[in-house]
Amino acid sequence: MRHRLINDIIWRALGRAEIASVREPQGMITGSPLRPDGASLIPWANGRRVVWDATTPDTLAGSHLSSTAVLAGAAAASAAKLKHRKYEELSRMHVFVPVAVETLGAWDQEGLNWVMEIGRRITKATGDGRETFFLLQRISVAVQKGNAASIRGTLPRQDPEEDS
Repeated sequence: MRHRLINDIIWRALGRAEIASVREPQGMITGSPLRPDGASLIPWANGRRVVWDATTPDTLAGSHLSSTAVLAGAAAASAAKLKHRKYEELSRMHVFVPVAVETLGAWDQEGLNWVMEIGRRITKATGDGRETFFLLQRISVAVQKGNAASIRGTLPRQDPEEDS
């Protein structure tokens, strides 16, 4: 749920910034079934399109806990590195940005910088200086909604008649 919400927010934000984009583009890597979460249809920087892939690593997962206990954002940084390896071939022709946001809210710096740049471009298009703040807030709420859904999914179902 977090993943889908974040990608939807990014895709809509690019549209508000007047940057046409597509979700889950096919055929970006010849002969590979890999599909990033989205790509701009027009150049982002230096004549190259931007391609993004989002991930939301669990801050408290056993595989991350030893590093996240020491450094905020360690799981996000690790996940971003994995995304770079996964889509290494895309980086040759496109600007590839992993958007890694941990379940407790820490970001990988590269994804955060890119989302803030989208916010600046929305501000340029709309004239509203609060756009970056609103964009970051929407993504934060998406992470929180995903967390709530995950927690709720672990609780036993209650029969509404039992409450009467």
